[in-house]
Amino acid sequence: MTSPSPTRRSLWIALLITHLAGLVALLAWVTSETRPVPMHDLQLAGGERLKCVSYAPYHRPGQTPFDPEAMISREQIADDLAALAKITECVRLYSVDQGLDQVPSVAREVGIKVLVGAWIGYDRKKNQIELDHAIKVANDNADVVTALIVGNEVLLRRERTVDEMREHIAYAQSRTEVPVTYADVWEFWIRNDSLADAVDFVTVHILPFWEDEPVDIEKAIVHVAQIRTEVGEHFKGKGILIGETGWPSAGRQREESKPSRVNQARYIREFIHQAHASGWNYNLIEAIDQPWKRRLEGTVGGFWGMLDAETLNAKFPLSGPVAERDDLATPIGGAAVGAVLALLLAVVSRAGKPSLLRIAALTLSGATTGLLAVLHWEHAHLAYRDTTEWIVLGAVAVAAVLSTLALACWQGTALPRAETAWAALRHGDLSAANTLGALRGVLLFAAAIAALLLFADARYRDFPTLLYLAPAGVYGVIAWWSPAAGRAERVCAALIVLAVVGRWLPEPANPQAIAWLLTGLVFALPALARTQQHEQ
Repeated sequence: MTSPSPTRRSLWIALLITHLAGLVALLAWVTSETRPVPMHDLQLAGGERLKCVSYAPYHRPGQTPFDPEAMISREQIADDLAALAKITECVRLYSVDQGLDQVPSVAREVGIKVLVGAWIGYDRKKNQIELDHAIKVANDNADVVTALIVGNEVLLRRERTVDEMREHIAYAQSRTEVPVTYADVWEFWIRNDSLADAVDFVTVHILPFWEDEPVDIEKAIVHVAQIRTEVGEHFKGKGILIGETGWPSAGRQREESKPSRVNQARYIREFIHQAHASGWNYNLIEAIDQPWKRRLEGTVGGFWGMLDAETLNAKFPLSGPVAERDDLATPIGGAAVGAVLALLLAVVSRAGKPSLLRIAALTLSGATTGLLAVLHWEHAHLAYRDTTEWIVLGAVAVAAVLSTLALACWQGTALPRAETAWAALRHGDLSAANTLGALRGVLLFAAAIAALLLFADARYRDFPTLLYLAPAGVYGVIAWWSPAAGRAERVCAALIVLAVVGRWLPEPANPQAIAWLLTGLVFALPALARTQQHEQ
């Protein structure tokens, strides 16, 4: 085995230590997600089911309520309600448009009740058509319709005034015999408590995850109980329906509120136990995962369901321990494939006898990238919403993998600036150094855009840590052994640093925000260094 020069030796040692630590940490995290977590076992007596769950049928590929031509078939509704009838006594609708007016008749066949909803929004003409239709559906199916909900979070969205909602409710009251209510988040009900006189009972939404100050899962049920008590006292004499409550199984963490399968299972179990023990009337959000909601609320919006969108299988049991993931073989397989590819490239790309230190460092970098590629693929299936995102973000993921493959062929020579590297590549010089230099420029630009978008509009955007962690592990090390980056790269790096710090400051204890901060700093700071080590 040949010995690397002193400078290159320190480079390979730094790469080896970085990727060994990263691989161990990632494997420990993935392994921990397979550990079953014990939690409260929910025992429903004598075939007892959930009180009610929100039902929207838009869970199949391409389905969305935003499609004006969308029409849900009776067959699909029958399939959905047959699955839901096993777990719930009732479903809540938010509209009677696009075929949802068929739900009550199907519900009758499977033996469940319906809370019919009339969607109220900006369009006054459409509101009246919707309300008249909902009233007719309720009247025609009064044996299974337990209430008519006129509007959902209309005041929260500021689409109608309190007086206008009072008029809509009075209109419905005069034309139907079923109870009439209005649904909104609990704060808006308390702020507009005069509306209680118009309804038969008050329907409040209590969602610990979406509170202005997000609630930790450890305190979520206590929080709900406190709010339920406050609302009950505020509207004493009125019936109270918790119209929405639940927890997401995937997506962006909000300060202390972490979406996860384990947390969703825990919340649902503990809430139902508390609700049944306290005699609360409730509706869970929601029946089936709704991928279309990712367009409105990011990844987290699509994963509030009790049932999986593709299979209609329960996402978790109501008793026994629950693990975050069931599969450990796939991420380990990804690490193994990445390690083998990097090892082969490291060996065949080296003239003469290869350095054992270099081979070990590059093999570990390949393993880390392979593991991250699998984790990112899993995240992409949850988060990517359309062809454009698959193409653009997929291209970034490919660039990240190519960086590691180019690293495996690299001999430790200085990296050129991005513009120099691109010029060399266009002239046919496909060296590993030029490839790495060009890809670094591309990834710095992409990361700068991602960081700025997340900084400017954070509520519904995921932290893209998995997409940029592998590049950070490559360029965050080797860039210290290369000349200073070009002006464009420095600008991108500066934007990354400012944006990741700015995103972290409002939620400093959020682990996802911390991971994104560290990834951005490790990736970007070397490009901002004024003096760097040069290969001797």
